[in-house]
Parts: sequence; structure tokens; C-alpha cells
Amino acid sequence: MEWDSLWFNGHAATMAPEGVVRDAVIAVKDGRIAWIGAAKDRPAGRAAAEHDLGGRWVTPGLIDCHTHLVFGGNRAREFEMRLEGATYEEIARAGGGIASTVAATRAADEDSLIASAAVRLQRLLAEGVTVVEVKSGYGLDLATERRMLRAARALGERFPVTVRTTGLAAHALPPEFAGRADDYIALVCDAILPTLAAEGLLDAVDAFCERIAFSPEQTARVFDTARRLGLPVKLHADQLSDGGGAALAARYNALSADHAEHTGEEGARAMAAAGTVAVLLPGAFYMLRETKLPPIDLFRRHGVPMAVSTDCNPGTSPAVSLLLMLNMACTLFRLTPQEALAGVTRNAAQALGMAATHGTLEPGKAADLAVWDVGDPAELCYWLGANPCAAVVRGGRLVKSLHG
Repeated sequence: MEWDSLWFNGHAATMAPEGVVRDAVIAVKDGRIAWIGAAKDRPAGRAAAEHDLGGRWVTPGLIDCHTHLVFGGNRAREFEMRLEGATYEEIARAGGGIASTVAATRAADEDSLIASAAVRLQRLLAEGVTVVEVKSGYGLDLATERRMLRAARALGERFPVTVRTTGLAAHALPPEFAGRADDYIALVCDAILPTLAAEGLLDAVDAFCERIAFSPEQTARVFDTARRLGLPVKLHADQLSDGGGAALAARYNALSADHAEHTGEEGARAMAAAGTVAVLLPGAFYMLRETKLPPIDLFRRHGVPMAVSTDCNPGTSPAVSLLLMLNMACTLFRLTPQEALAGVTRNAAQALGMAATHGTLEPGKAADLAVWDVGDPAELCYWLGANPCAAVVRGGRLVKSLHG
């Protein structure tokens, strides 16, 4: 048997049913895991390249399954204003909030969007991220939504990362449609989403279903359009109130319902039945100083998979560290380290519709590996401000070296 590469003398947290493999060996062929197991059970064979892990731990490459990574400008001044006592409404009346990001993004060309997002992306990649989802939603018109998604696709071509793109045109009401939400949703459904899908720029469709955004009825129109286009859906759901968003998402077999702080029993039960993942976003919870915790016990009781993500965005979660989100998920939301790690590997893959190829270390899956200088995987949720990522392998290729 011949392999392209062999990784040995380490321990694997596979995030698969077999759990931890001590003194593990991972054989890679054609960018996929060909064999994984204990060294004592290694089959006979040769590898073109062998890599000594030096006793380190290996996990699947991390997956950041909910980001708004591409945008123009930033909202640091608004952060200062909030600390000085300004309300959201006061900031919005002064031209701030999402409207300011929409204006900055519309004014940015594709190259500048790529350049600014690349800085944020590289910080994630340095922490072992090998898959990232990127949403549109700061354009709110066809030209800018297209430009954002083209920038996201370009990031996946220029950097060693798999990028999944999500169309979030139904994110907020653009200023030119003030008071005409139904007309804007008609534009989204009749022109924006069909055009972007025809151009191959969409892997999924998202919407913001909330009292400050779009109603369940308007969201259903967006989801009906996605269904006609053959695209899976995701939903910003129940962030500020239990408006039935999680249940609506489940009705459309959504990949995920994200935020979900206010999701109730009915929503959790529906998500479990549909296999919809709850994506927890502790960065936004922290930044907004929220007090309503997601219903973790409900999700556990009903068997709803829980993912964890940065929600990297300029307004409510300017987070560029998925490792920090692991700690926050444990300290703020009371996840166990095992649950948190599943949230950035196995469950994050499910939230992107990639469970068949990513998220665990198993034969046949992508050889995306993160190698860690830790004594136990729980340390990934423990350290604040540290980055113990020693190496990253994507598709069997070493993209961050063990030797610097």
C-alpha cells in the first residue's frame, strides 16, 4: 500500500465515534484520509513523505461556520459611542449601525474588500481554521452583493481554506426601501438571489428573521425562492425574541438556526426532528452584553447539535479568534470542552452541509488537520490569548509548518 503522506507519533481527537486515538497514525492519499488508527495496528505500506508529530495532538481542521468576513470600513467609533452611553437608536439616527457598513461596502471595490477580509482570514487560519463560511448582506443591492460574494470566492482561491458562500441579501432593509420591506423582499426573490445563483456564487441562502429585520412571512418567501433554486437555507433566528424563527428554519429543513438565544421548547423540538444545527455565537452575546443565554439544556435534552462560530462582523462581533470563542462558549454558555470542540468541527461541518467530507478524522474524509502543542484537547478551550496551533494540513498538504 502506498500513501502520499504519513503522520505519526501523536494523539488524535477524531471527533468521530471512536473518540481519542493514542499514539495515532494518519495515512493520506489524494487529499483524503486513507487510514487512521493506533500505531500498533498500522497496515503495511509506504509513504512518499512522513511527518513526526512529536507527541502533539491532532484534531480535524477547525470550521468557522458563521461569518460576515467581507465588509467595508469598521464600526470602532460606534463601540466608543455605546460605551459613552449612546443608544442603538441614537447611533442609527447619526448614520451608524448597519447602514454605515452598507455605505462603506457599497463604496469599496472588489480588491479592497478582498484585502481587508484577507487580514481577518489570516488570523483565523493561523489558529487551525481550514473551512470558513462567508455571508453577503452588507450590499443589499445586486451589484454589491455580487461583489462581496466574488471577494469571498477569491479568498478561497488565494488562501489555503475552503470557503462556503451564503447569500444574506435579506439581512436588513436598505435605506432606499425604507417603509417598503415587501418590495425589497420581492427584489431579493425575483432578481438578486436568482442572478447570484445563476452565476455560481451561492452555496446557501440566509435571512434575518426578527422584529427589527424581516417577518416570518417575508422570510418564508426567501426560503421558497432558495428551494426553487435548489439551495439549502440557514437562518438568523430568535436572537432578540422567540419569533418562531427556529421552528420556521426547521420547517424548511435548514442547515442551521443561528444565535437562537430565545428559542423555546417548540423550536428546539422542531430543530431536532429536522437535523437543524444550533449555531451559538458567544462573541455577539459578549459584545452586546446580552443576558439571555441560549437554551443549552433544551438543545441537549432534544439532541440538537450545537456549533460554535465567531460571527465575525463589524458591528456586533468583531471577533477573529475561533479559539477565543471556544473559551466563551464554555464560560458564558456552559458548554463542556468536548461540546465546544464538536461545535467547531463535527457540528460546524453539519451546519454547512459538509458532514460527509469534513469535521471528523475518518477514512474517506478530507485530510484537513490541525496540530496542537497541548497536553489535552480541553486546553484549546482553556487558554486566553494563546495560540497553540503548531501546524495545519489542508487536503493532505502542509500549509503551516511544524517547524515555523
